Amino acid sequence: MKITEAANALNTTPRTIRFYEEKGLLHPEKGENGYRYYQEEDLWKLQTILALREVGMSTEDIKDALEGEDEINTYLDLQRSALYEEWLQLKDMIKTVDDMLAKQQENHLTTEDLFTLSNQLKTMKGLRSSWQDQWNFNDQAASYDQNIKTTGYRFNVHAYYHDALAKVVELVQAVPGEKGVDLGTGTGNLAAKFLSQGIPMIGVDQSEQMLKVCGEKHPEIDVRLGHFLSLPIMDDDVQFIVSSYALHHLPDEEKELALREMDRILGAGGRIAIADLMFEDESAKEAVLAEYEREGNTEAVEAILDEYYADRSRLIRWLEQRGFAVESFQFTPILHILYAQKP
Repeated sequence: MKITEAANALNTTPRTIRFYEEKGLLHPEKGENGYRYYQEEDLWKLQTILALREVGMSTEDIKDALEGEDEINTYLDLQRSALYEEWLQLKDMIKTVDDMLAKQQENHLTTEDLFTLSNQLKTMKGLRSSWQDQWNFNDQAASYDQNIKTTGYRFNVHAYYHDALAKVVELVQAVPGEKGVDLGTGTGNLAAKFLSQGIPMIGVDQSEQMLKVCGEKHPEIDVRLGHFLSLPIMDDDVQFIVSSYALHHLPDEEKELALREMDRILGAGGRIAIADLMFEDESAKEAVLAEYEREGNTEAVEAILDEYYADRSRLIRWLEQRGFAVESFQFTPILHILYAQKP
C-alpha cells in the first residue's frame, strides 16, 4: 500500500511516516514511479515504532531496539524502570504539596516547614536517582551461581545460604492465588523456590545481565529492571516480598527508603521475609569486628567494611513503628532473617 493508505491504517500521518524514514527507522520499497510501497513487515515495524514513541522512547533508542526482539524487550524494560521512577517522584512531590497545604490550612505553615518539607523531597529524589552498582554485578552474572560456595573460605558469607532460603519459603507460606516479588533477585535462586509451588513471581534487579541469566534459567519469572529505592511495581500489587543477600548493598539511610518502597507495593496483610547480612545492633557489629581483628582475619574485616551490613534493630524499629508484626532469626553473627507481616 502507499504512504497515505499506510497512515490511515495505523491512525497516523504521512508526515510522521516520512520523519521515521528520514531517521532510518523505515526502509519501504520504491516503485518505478518513485512512490513508496509498504508491505506487511513495514506496517508491523511502523506500529512498533509508534507504540514505543507513545511510552516515551527516543527515536535513537527505537532504532537500536528494532535490531532484534531481545533488544526491544531490553529497551522496554529500561523505559518501564524510568517511568516508574518519574511516577514515584511525582507522588513524592504531590505528598509534599499536600503536607504544605495541610499546615497552611491550620495556619501552622512556617518558613522552616517549607524548608524542611522541600529538603526531604530533594533528599528522596537524590537517593532514588543517584544509586549506583559499585560491585559490578553485570560482570559477575555469568559466574554468580558457581561462586556461591557454602564452605572453603576463611570468611564465608554464604554459610547457611540454602538453609536461609529454605527458611524464607517456610516463613512466607505462599498459597495459590498470591503473587510475590523477589527483590535483588540475581539469577533467581530464591524466586524459583516459589515457582516450584506454582506461585507467580516478579524478579527485580538493577543488573541487566543478572536478569538475563535469571530469564534464561527461569523463563516463568517476570523479570524487571529496577532497584530497592524505585521498584517497578504498582501500589499494593503483591502479597509477599522476599529478598536474599541484597539489602546490604544499600547504606543505612537508603535501607529505610527501601522499606518504604516495600510497604508501598505490599497489600494489606502481606508478608516480608529478608535473609541478609546484618548485625543484631551496632554494639554487636563492633564486637564481631573486634573479634575478627583479634584473630587477624583481615579478610573478614575488609569484607564487612566494604559493604553495608544492616543494623537489625533499626530495621525492626522502622517496621514496628508502622504497625508490622516482626520476628527475627539468626543463623550466624552476620546472617539473619527478618520476617514482618503488614497490618
